[in-house]
Amino acid sequence: MRGRKAEGARTKAAGKKKDMPQSEIETVQTTEKISRAEAAYRRRFDRHLDELKWLYMELYDNGPMFAELCDQLHCFYEERAKDLKKKDAEREKRPDWYKGNDMLGMMLYIDNFAENMQGVQEKLSYIKSCNVNYIHLMPFLDTPKGRSDGGYAVSDFRKVQPALGTMEDLESLTTACRKEGISVCMDFVMNHTSEDHEWAKRARAGEGEYMSRYFFFDNDAIPAEYEKTVPQVFPTTAPGNFTWLPDAGHYVMTSFYPYQWDLNYKNPRVFNEMMYNFLYLANKGIDIMRIDAVPYIWKELHTQCRNLKQVHTIVRMMRMIGEIVCPGVLLLGEVVMEPEKVVPYFGTVEKPECHMLYNVTTMATTWHTVATRDVRLLKRQLDIVNSLPKEYVFLNYLRCHDDIGWGLDYDTLHLWGCEERSHKQYLNNYFQGFEGESVSRGELYNADPVSGDARFCGTTASMCGVEKAGFEQDEEAMERALRRDVTLHAYMFMQSGIPVLYSGDEVGQVNDYSYKDDPDKAADSRYLHRGKMDWKLAEQISDKKSVAGRIFGQLDLLEKIRRSSQAFTVEADARTLDTGDDNVLGIDRVHGDEEILGIFNFSEYNKEVSVNGVEGTYTDMLTGEQLSPEKIPLPAYGFCYLARKHG
Repeated sequence: MRGRKAEGARTKAAGKKKDMPQSEIETVQTTEKISRAEAAYRRRFDRHLDELKWLYMELYDNGPMFAELCDQLHCFYEERAKDLKKKDAEREKRPDWYKGNDMLGMMLYIDNFAENMQGVQEKLSYIKSCNVNYIHLMPFLDTPKGRSDGGYAVSDFRKVQPALGTMEDLESLTTACRKEGISVCMDFVMNHTSEDHEWAKRARAGEGEYMSRYFFFDNDAIPAEYEKTVPQVFPTTAPGNFTWLPDAGHYVMTSFYPYQWDLNYKNPRVFNEMMYNFLYLANKGIDIMRIDAVPYIWKELHTQCRNLKQVHTIVRMMRMIGEIVCPGVLLLGEVVMEPEKVVPYFGTVEKPECHMLYNVTTMATTWHTVATRDVRLLKRQLDIVNSLPKEYVFLNYLRCHDDIGWGLDYDTLHLWGCEERSHKQYLNNYFQGFEGESVSRGELYNADPVSGDARFCGTTASMCGVEKAGFEQDEEAMERALRRDVTLHAYMFMQSGIPVLYSGDEVGQVNDYSYKDDPDKAADSRYLHRGKMDWKLAEQISDKKSVAGRIFGQLDLLEKIRRSSQAFTVEADARTLDTGDDNVLGIDRVHGDEEILGIFNFSEYNKEVSVNGVEGTYTDMLTGEQLSPEKIPLPAYGFCYLARKHG
């Protein structure tokens, strides 16, 4: 009976609509849509309310501030554009939308890539030609000139750097990307603000309300206690974790640089306001929020102020806030630790935190493998990643905007007779081109003469020998360099997760030494690999004889191969293989009836390997040749993708 009554009510309502003027019908339809949208919001809010309130009150015990937060969540939802709400609804229906084998990212600096946001929008056709459907716009929010740390010292979370554009330009760019099927990622710098931020200025002027948003102390007693347990992030650039402000007569906590003031998340006002900034930016059309320096955001005396349980509470609340207001937005955590140690930042299946995390250690281990030609440590690293639940999605990359820190598994290396200090020295010497028959070119970053520690800077192409071969006009050396470059990308595509290119790598762009002529950049060697996009190289991508054309064409083929097989999806079973040769890495990926073998030669010698643990006849996906895993020929620095159908 209920069904008949409901059907009768709908028929009656439809009859009434027929008798209405068109304008009234449109008003009713709009009201119905609004009601459905509001109902969706209420459903999400009610689903998370109990846990969100529990965690918030456990952390802050402040009912009025929680009530304010809830009111503001609804306000930001109401302000969210219709097309963004539509995208949210679509992604809620397909929550694994980012886990397919079609995802390929590219990170870029807006000014280096195309001058400004409008320029990036004009280059979307080029980005699509790279098979890229996810772009990470490196920091673009307002920062002070000369004290920006590459954009990570934010002075205004709601303003774009004037040279890059405006918030309207950002919305225009994200709208254009959405139409082209391109997701947009940005950095959300949660741990600190610039000393030029309004809060910092008012704190410096002595306003208690704003001083409480940072860590201010009028003497060094408590800072000295922190220093006993808190490691320094950059010992050579920021000695100690506090900076004395003579004009304010106070110390302020500055974990990274003296001009970056750490936010005090024990203050609920800080959490609320930063969540409002997060939602404001999400409403500008951002798809992925990269949370910068996640482990550092909660400080506690007599601890290392790293990875504390309150960090996970904050990230969990942030995840729920996103799912309530903008469920189509993903959280990407920047956590620089080994894969098995970053796992807590994924949360649990019932209470998830980050959607994705960077695979930093595997990147560093990859370059260790390049320098040593020994795949054992890399194989061990990949085995750990492959043993983790498939729900955990990693972003994989060869190079990014930052330096390479040699945070390797030294306990294992020690068992193999390799000591940490001497090995770091070897790696840095190798990639500068000083030893190990290296063809790499690059520079050190944050070298510490006391400890002998240093990080390394350079583009993928320069580290693979493209720069050296080009300078010497040695075609044979160039062929080897390009083969190594492409092989490393082919290996990256075989890792579980989402591969990300650094802008310029697709055309073999080498180190840019012009940063030394800029007084604002000269002291920071990371600008060596942050050079301007060379569009003359990009114009050569159709020329198969040019360096750019050879790299671009081969990467294009690999990217299309990756999209063609379900064996490259996150859900595939992945494992490393025994190749019987410590110079050669084998990876096997299986999904359903599809199987792909990736075999990678990290040495300068031609090889013929026999792969244990697989059998049958495979097809070389690049040549079409039929091969047996018992006899696989590999050129120096070369690779092969071998495919087989089961059943």
